[in-house]
Amino acid sequence: MAHRRIIRFGLLGAGLVAPFHAKGIQASEGCELVAVADVVAERVQPMASRFGCKAYSSLDQLLGDESIDVINVLTPNHLHRDTVIAAAQSGKHVLVEKPPAMSLKDTDDMIAACRYAGVKLGIALTCRVRKGVQALRQAVVENRFGRILQADAYMKWYRSSQYYMSDDWRSQRRSGAGVTIQQAFHYIDLLVYLAGPVRSVEARMRNVMHPEVDLEDTLVCLMDYDSGAQGIVSASTAFWPGTDMRIEINGENGAGVISGERMQTWKFRDERPEDEPIRQLGRTAVSTGATGPADFDFADHQTVIAGMARAIREDTDPLITVDCARHSLEVALAMYQSAASGRPVALPMTDESKVWPQASTQGVSYVGS
Repeated sequence: MAHRRIIRFGLLGAGLVAPFHAKGIQASEGCELVAVADVVAERVQPMASRFGCKAYSSLDQLLGDESIDVINVLTPNHLHRDTVIAAAQSGKHVLVEKPPAMSLKDTDDMIAACRYAGVKLGIALTCRVRKGVQALRQAVVENRFGRILQADAYMKWYRSSQYYMSDDWRSQRRSGAGVTIQQAFHYIDLLVYLAGPVRSVEARMRNVMHPEVDLEDTLVCLMDYDSGAQGIVSASTAFWPGTDMRIEINGENGAGVISGERMQTWKFRDERPEDEPIRQLGRTAVSTGATGPADFDFADHQTVIAGMARAIREDTDPLITVDCARHSLEVALAMYQSAASGRPVALPMTDESKVWPQASTQGVSYVGS
């Protein structure tokens, strides 16, 4: 048997999501966790001990480790651009957490830097790889829904005040801490993935339960897709105790609804033998983040990480590229612009400078994070 190259990873950031990446790497065949880096020693040392890897205190140390093939960028959202570019310039492949960045320009800069350096750039949009989502995607590809009439996402979660105060960036608008781009981005992305490009959004954002932070904890948005379908995104971190997210696809010939990882509805005019097994997907209870920021499994991260390793070995694209996530980011940014202006926003966006204006001082309507 030919020798299989070991793909070695380094994590930049030892915060909330880092253990999920570490577990995913260690559970993936042919992958090795080499190091974790964080400026906070009290955070990085315990994690390095827990996972048996090196502890670094800076990005430079991580990039200087010649054994590392891939940098997993787990920094606050507003730091993604500079980190990804630095990694690319050092010849490292990159797997970045969502959202790709805080602007389309920063995202394009990242894509260009990685392309110029000849390195892979993947993104951890882990919800895409879930079995129920893949079943919906396959049904879309096979046109089983016929014309899609409506595609909706509902995310009614709960996060305590302590969550927002646990790290400085979690209460900062320009760091991307609002519910739209920090939590709901996964489900905005799923709607784009399943129902196609969006042509306009009309959004409202409020802070209803976290007055100690100046950002939105609740989003309601009406979307129009290029296909003529419409959709709703309703997302919040204000609703105790938190319930599983829901994705609903309704077409002229069928309906598919996922609740958490459970296939709740799967019905088509053209019934097939494989439909009954699909209806059973997710029947075992799996936490999906509704009740707490660490209440989910690492299996989806493992799938994305294993896909990244495979892309490097076989010189193919990562499982989910940042290019694929660009329009999802554009939709989220348009939601912020719409909430700020009180008007619908058409896509493609023409002026990103209007996305992050100063926050309202009235404690009602918020437009950023």
